[in-house]
Amino acid sequence: MILEERLAEIGRQRRDTSSSSSNQDMTRETIPQGSDTCPLCGGMEWVITEEEGVSLAAPCRCRERSLMKRRTRFADIPEAFRRMRLNTFRIDVYRRPEEKKKALVACRMVKEYLGMFREAEEKGMGLYLYSGTRGSGKTRMAASIANELMEVYGVGVRFAVSMEVLAEIRRTFDKGAEYTQSQVLDTLKTAEVLVLDDLGTEKVTEWVADQFYHIVNSRYVSRKVTIFTSNESLKTLRYDERITNRIKERCYQIDFPEESVREHIAEENMQYMFKKVTGMTSGSI
Repeated sequence: MILEERLAEIGRQRRDTSSSSSNQDMTRETIPQGSDTCPLCGGMEWVITEEEGVSLAAPCRCRERSLMKRRTRFADIPEAFRRMRLNTFRIDVYRRPEEKKKALVACRMVKEYLGMFREAEEKGMGLYLYSGTRGSGKTRMAASIANELMEVYGVGVRFAVSMEVLAEIRRTFDKGAEYTQSQVLDTLKTAEVLVLDDLGTEKVTEWVADQFYHIVNSRYVSRKVTIFTSNESLKTLRYDERITNRIKERCYQIDFPEESVREHIAEENMQYMFKKVTGMTSGSI
């Protein structure tokens, strides 16, 4: 490239940068009051400044918040669990001393895992949370872990319920389906962290086993972290060793309490409402 052409290219780049900066200024000026759009960058997530004739772009302070919103949308965590964190996971709702102790140990193991997550991520090590009792807090804990990983480590998480995964795959067989089977599976195979909730509640057929084998094996081979919840231990999970051995090798198994906290929480809610209405606790009558 001859000198004149190079100078002309530099001039064009400067005009383009100046135009971007000008557009950013115009965007700021046109933001209506009360809008969620950032007034500093106009929603671009980058702030452009000039120093000694050189244009520089720096992340706006709104960028991390915007990234978190996108992570949360992708994660698809149920609304009921989006505010769950490890420090909001209640131990006091377990009433039997032995189950309360088991919940405390589970929380300590999860806390340790979160603290060493980068090491676990490198090894592809996930978690397998299990309890034969429904409502024991497994899903709440899995959602808490997912939220912590997104917030603290900036990790992309995908939350999926096993029965819904199968339903989504079956919908791809419909005429005019929005997604193909491979697209649905690829989303689960490639997520940085996958939370697979309620594994084992589905009726296991050869076709069902094949779908989950594709997911588990792909993530096993690529060393991607998977967090499972189940009502079955790996010894009683109704899948063959193709799946269970891979999960066993790549997951720390955490035994959850054999006590449902849903009934206890429901009772607390009723007591709260009763007190609001009568000014007394139900036990004082």
